[in-house]
Amino acid sequence: MKLNRLLAGAAVLAAATMALTGGASAQNEIKIGYSMAMTGGLGPNGKSALLAQKIWEEDVNAKGGLNGRKVKLIYYDDQSNPSTVPGIYTKLLDVDKVDLVIGGYATAMLAPAMPIVMQRKKLFIGLLGLGVNTEFNYPNYFVMIPSGPDPKPAFTKGFFDIAMAQNPKPKTVAIVAADQEFSHNAADGARANAKSLGLQVVYDKTYPPSTTDYAPIVRAIQATNPDVVVICSYPPDSVGMVRAINELGYKPKLVGGGMVGLQNTAIKAQLGPLLNGFVNYDFWLPVPKMIFPGVEDLMKKYQARAASEGVDPLGYYMAPQAYAQLQVLGQAVEATKSLDDQKLADYIRANTFKTVLGDVKFGKGGEWAQSRVLQVQFQNVKGNGPDQFKDVKTQVVLTPPDYKSGDVVYPYEKAKQ
Repeated sequence: MKLNRLLAGAAVLAAATMALTGGASAQNEIKIGYSMAMTGGLGPNGKSALLAQKIWEEDVNAKGGLNGRKVKLIYYDDQSNPSTVPGIYTKLLDVDKVDLVIGGYATAMLAPAMPIVMQRKKLFIGLLGLGVNTEFNYPNYFVMIPSGPDPKPAFTKGFFDIAMAQNPKPKTVAIVAADQEFSHNAADGARANAKSLGLQVVYDKTYPPSTTDYAPIVRAIQATNPDVVVICSYPPDSVGMVRAINELGYKPKLVGGGMVGLQNTAIKAQLGPLLNGFVNYDFWLPVPKMIFPGVEDLMKKYQARAASEGVDPLGYYMAPQAYAQLQVLGQAVEATKSLDDQKLADYIRANTFKTVLGDVKFGKGGEWAQSRVLQVQFQNVKGNGPDQFKDVKTQVVLTPPDYKSGDVVYPYEKAKQ
């Protein structure tokens, strides 16, 4: 009995020691907090980003963490709803006591976080936010999106460049946008591009995010007979617009530009041949000149886990951006040997970062110092199999010239054939 009591006491002591050790280890972690769209209209892209961020966390911790401390990502579902974002960041900072925060995915989710971030004077690296800092002018904001120092026009500049290279040149343009932060910003840029090129805007309207029937919108655009149509939309409406354009047999000379969602493999497979002819933005595709150091390893890890995680099986759109977002933060932490937000921001502002997206340097407003938005045309899509989107044969990179993989089929009607 005495032996049993001694053994029991030893077991309790060991358990207490383990608990204390675990607690100390947890306290020593670098906690990085953020919101992420895991449900709602942005959910498919958000979950794809999240898998890449988990891979970064695992990669960093396998090498011993940052400055000898393991990292821990703490994230909550913002449900693709901007109204949830302020509460999430308040909880992260006041309850979870995270060391650092980063931005979630998409313009509409980043903007409502900005007042809290600015009030707390936190470093903030956003993910795929278009022109978020234009109004705030917050010096410690940075963003992982290749739209460059003049982000709004850059988003559709390639689209307009392609149009104006045709003979005869188009003369009129229609601009249609969702009544959302991102779409407003992209549409502002499209208007600026149209004005600089002397194009007449014959249609310029927004539609509510709750829209489900896009046929009336397409008919209204068609009635103005524009040469080219710029669409600035979020995933559910991008699908709706593609379907409506095909169902009504509408054939402008060029159509697309700023449609979020058409980069997602599940959406591509769902729409299949309906995509043929659309010209739209993208950020990374496996063309030879975009195989930057580390990106193949990331994509191999991502694609091996995508099915079990229930995310985009290819991950071309979100994975490199989300991984690079955390690479920038991690490299700044290691270089400064600090978690001080101001020191980190000062370092990020002044240096170039080696990422899976190549060299990244930030410039005015925390945007990339140089623009690198792709414009891609869907060509020869057959059936609804996702495997046809693995390479760039069905997604031809048209601009910028440095990454071009083929030529535009113009007008749109010809590409449909």
